Amino acid sequence: QVQLVESGGGLVQAGGSLRLSCAASGRTFRYDAMGWFRQASGKKRQFVAAIRWSTGSTYYADSVKGRFTISRDNAKNAVNLQMNSLKPEDTAVYYCAAGRRPDSDHNGYNYWGRGTQVTVSS
Repeated sequence: QVQLVESGGGLVQAGGSLRLSCAASGRTFRYDAMGWFRQASGKKRQFVAAIRWSTGSTYYADSVKGRFTISRDNAKNAVNLQMNSLKPEDTAVYYCAAGRRPDSDHNGYNYWGRGTQVTVSS
């Protein structure tokens, strides 16, 4: 079992920044990838970014490339998502997920956090 807890969401104006964190606990050694997804109201869950624990390799959706940065904190067993130059279309519930390999398909992940709301006002 793996437990994931997101934090850091909130309300920010367009152009602003937020930093999300995902704390992982449990049998995390079985899973080499952490991903961030988001789901806006009435829309499908969308890939945002992923990172491989073992190598630090990162992957991004085109819509966030150059604005968002995913990073790992091995000491805290946590993954962060730094979000800069936020846009109203970034508004969504953001979820972190654990899987065996980085994947842009949400079906590739085994465990999910409960999500944290990010709202970007125009």
